[in-house]
Amino acid sequence: MAGIYIHIPFCRKACTYCDFHFSTNFSYRKEMIDAIIEEVLLKKSEWQDFTFESIYFGGGTPSILTEDEYRRIIETVKTNFRFSTHVELTLEANPDDINPGAVKKWNSAGINRLSIGLQSLNDEELAFMNRSHTAAESLVAVDTSLQSGIADISVDLIYGSHLKTDKQWEFELNWALNSGANHLSAYALTVESKTALAHRIKKGLVPETNDEHQSNQFMKLTEISALNQWDFYEISNLCKPGHRSIHNSNYWKNKAYLGIGPSAHSYKNKTRFWNASNNAEYIKKINLGELPQTSETLSDLDLANEAILTQLRLSSGLRMDAILPFYSKWHDENKIALKKMEQNQWIKIENDTITLLSKGRLMADNISAELFIS
Repeated sequence: MAGIYIHIPFCRKACTYCDFHFSTNFSYRKEMIDAIIEEVLLKKSEWQDFTFESIYFGGGTPSILTEDEYRRIIETVKTNFRFSTHVELTLEANPDDINPGAVKKWNSAGINRLSIGLQSLNDEELAFMNRSHTAAESLVAVDTSLQSGIADISVDLIYGSHLKTDKQWEFELNWALNSGANHLSAYALTVESKTALAHRIKKGLVPETNDEHQSNQFMKLTEISALNQWDFYEISNLCKPGHRSIHNSNYWKNKAYLGIGPSAHSYKNKTRFWNASNNAEYIKKINLGELPQTSETLSDLDLANEAILTQLRLSSGLRMDAILPFYSKWHDENKIALKKMEQNQWIKIENDTITLLSKGRLMADNISAELFIS
């Protein structure tokens, strides 16, 4: 099974923390949608052996699409690829794009999962992030979505900013886990080098992120999710039992995925592909009948390190037999490090599977780096 990711590279505003590929210039929107559809046709033959079980509209802000635009894309994709009986079809949406009419159209087009980018329920923090909605609009948007008939509703929240108090974070978590949504993605605020947030920190306009503050809020996330009996199945993702994201889970399980649109990534048969992160270049290449992509074939060591990086993030843990076929000495070379991690209560090893404990989840990237094969 595989998934399809479709990148819609348009946003009304630039969030201060975002380093994803997007543009606030909509003047070539029609040309972009046409190019995305043409890319599907150009890639049709090389993906005929795969059966897809998910389609994910990401961005950018895909909820800005008109009904005609997303219907054209969905129909093109479904016509040209083979799909399983049930297809998870996710649309990322901003609260200010959600209204009863819009959700009804999404639902009738086959979208059965919404991922709503709330980020915060505090207007001061939303203004700091340069989000285009208010906290009140977020509450209405989630309620509207829940009444729409769309089966699965996920919400996104960001923790760890200097404006997010522990009390505010606790309020947001309790609201999210009892709102009726069945999935939550919660991310620590990260400072990417070329973002407006990084510039403001460098200028001393806002304080740097505080590791202890972020750690405390992550532990609160762990505590409250357990009290509500949610499945904390990946470091940044939790859900009511039975509502894991199929699309994102397949990334972490190293399954194949096809990326469509500028900057989109694909992976199959040990090879990674990525499209140009330039809208004009992307459209130009597609119009010439060429794929605007670069590729690399992963070595056995690359595959082993990717297994370490992705599987450790999961509650199911890292199976050692996912690494040993690529590098048989891995366990022997890491015995001392693994023993120390167990003693520090960062990990648990059981049935040849390494699972991060709560303290270990706080330092997952460091643990992965120590276990990487160089």
